Amino acid sequence: MSEWFASAGSVVRAAVAEIETNPILNMSIFALFVAVTMFIVIRASRNNSSAADYYAGGRSFSGPQNGFAISGDYLSAASFLGIVGAIAVNGYDGFLYSIGFLVAWLVALLLVAELMRNTGKFTMADVLSFRLKQTPVRMAAAITTLAVCFFYLLAQMAGAGGLVSLLMGIDGKLGQSLVIAVVGIVMVLYVLIGGMKGTTWVQIVKAFLLIGGALVMAIWVLAMNGFSLNQLLESAVAASEHGDDILGPGLKYSNPLDFLSLALALVLGTAGLPHVLMRFYTVPTAKEARRSVVWAIWLIGLFYLLSLVLGYGAGALVGPEQILGAPGGVNSAAPLLANALGGPLLMGFISAVAFATILAVVAGLTITASASFAHDIYANVIKKGKVTGNGEVKVARITTLVVGALAIIGGIGVQGQNVAFLVALAFAVAASANLPTILYSLFWRRFTTTGAVLSMYGGLGIAIILIVLSPVFSGTETSVFPTIDIAVFPLSNPGIISIPAGFLLGWLGSLIGPKKEDPRLAAEMDVRSLTGHGAEKAVEH
Repeated sequence: MSEWFASAGSVVRAAVAEIETNPILNMSIFALFVAVTMFIVIRASRNNSSAADYYAGGRSFSGPQNGFAISGDYLSAASFLGIVGAIAVNGYDGFLYSIGFLVAWLVALLLVAELMRNTGKFTMADVLSFRLKQTPVRMAAAITTLAVCFFYLLAQMAGAGGLVSLLMGIDGKLGQSLVIAVVGIVMVLYVLIGGMKGTTWVQIVKAFLLIGGALVMAIWVLAMNGFSLNQLLESAVAASEHGDDILGPGLKYSNPLDFLSLALALVLGTAGLPHVLMRFYTVPTAKEARRSVVWAIWLIGLFYLLSLVLGYGAGALVGPEQILGAPGGVNSAAPLLANALGGPLLMGFISAVAFATILAVVAGLTITASASFAHDIYANVIKKGKVTGNGEVKVARITTLVVGALAIIGGIGVQGQNVAFLVALAFAVAASANLPTILYSLFWRRFTTTGAVLSMYGGLGIAIILIVLSPVFSGTETSVFPTIDIAVFPLSNPGIISIPAGFLLGWLGSLIGPKKEDPRLAAEMDVRSLTGHGAEKAVEH
């Protein structure tokens, strides 16, 4: 039986190699999705009359709705394109991304979800500056938010370039660069028109399509293998040049420290991701915030189980060589698997779903970045709170244009990189710069402004410096800048150094810095975070 499936897999791979993409069909499906979601965005934008509407969707979403939106925000191009490709090529080591991303939600649920919702208003900086000095803490929180969003945006734009290039049969840097520019423009329109309400509904629709499409493909793959996971793994082993090695650790991460660094970043990063934290402000009560996360965990957990089947299915039916040789490289595994299963029609649908994934996540990141600048830097630092809601939203929309331009430029620069890998860097920055300050602010009364600023700037700076000095940035064929070599840090992910450093700097800063924080604000923050009392009021002190 195993010989038959290995033979069948070879036949399918040969067929895939001969099938040409159907650009007209693919782009018709893509255009239909954009038209439908743009209609939803325009309808949702009719009620955007205040800052709360634009930033938090008027706090009008239920727990299940927000759970789908969170899963839509979280299941990014890294989850669908990067992880499926990583499993197809590297087997077990690729599945480590799924495990890390899923376990991370337990940290977010237990430590931050409800407390952040109760204490904050619109952004992460609302929480971090609640009992500390407004100006330095808000500025630091806004800068770390923008940095995390930028790294995450790089991953999504890289995925978009590879995906649409595969759809259109476009190869070469220029064609993919034009694709990335178009993606950036569509994303900016979503945010400018719809705000958080429009973005949330796009994420809900995308979550239904993504999980439904993945479920159909996974059942199809299992059916081709007699509904036997063991038979699927045997087929993947037969198709891989690495043989049985794809079923065990070490193919990608032979260095245990590199693996540990990646694991720390993935598990701890989610609780510091500003675009995920911002979703907790779109529900009316703390109870709904908890329900949101529970729904999200079930949906995300289901998807990551499916990713195992899809990844090994792509390895068995398409083959690592075919995947790596396609436009978009390792990120093309899921669309190529759809092509192997159902031909151009299924490939067009799944690619449109993947594109929806990218657009929804990019829109969420963009509105988070624009809200952080407009609400934290402009309204509360520059204007000292003396600005109208409409004025703040206007600045947020201008910021959206700037963020979109930077995302396009950055996305062009990282073409060809595995999007799951790039997202892992964003997680490392979030866990290093944001998570220590969030946890200290929520749970340590002796935490001070000096500790917060030192933790955020220090964690961010150390993470970025180590990334620049790592093989990710230079020195190898897969680096962002392969023609130069300044790599002196041996690990691909900085988390094992930068995350403990962020916690250490926050602790040291609170010990050595001035201790002039108002204990009454710390007590009030405890009450708010634990009970939700006063959560609807503006954060003013």
